[in-house]
Amino acid sequence: QVQLVESGGGLVQSGGSLRLSCAASGFAVEHYEMSWYSQAPGKAPEVVAIITGAGGSTTYPDSVKGRFTISRDNAKRMVQLQMNNLKPEDSAVYYCNGRTVWNSVWGQGTQVTVSS
Repeated sequence: QVQLVESGGGLVQSGGSLRLSCAASGFAVEHYEMSWYSQAPGKAPEVVAIITGAGGSTTYPDSVKGRFTISRDNAKRMVQLQMNNLKPEDSAVYYCNGRTVWNSVWGQGTQVTVSS
């Protein structure tokens, strides 16, 4: 069964940290570019971090650059998102995504809430 399962979300105070994890199964994750997206209520999903299949390159939007770090361990089939110095505007459901040119896989999401 092809799936991504996120974990690690929760409630944290402004300035705090969370580490999200995404466990992959049922497909060759090492061939997939992996990303994390955030979706706040009433808004479209926004990408917050991207990592290439081999993990050699990462990309972040300016809104999270310097605060979020994406990493992957293909042997463990895991992708993680370290989020530091969290802000209330980071509150959202966070989704893990894996994609190639012919396929895209999404997780079910994990809620992150940052209180001021």
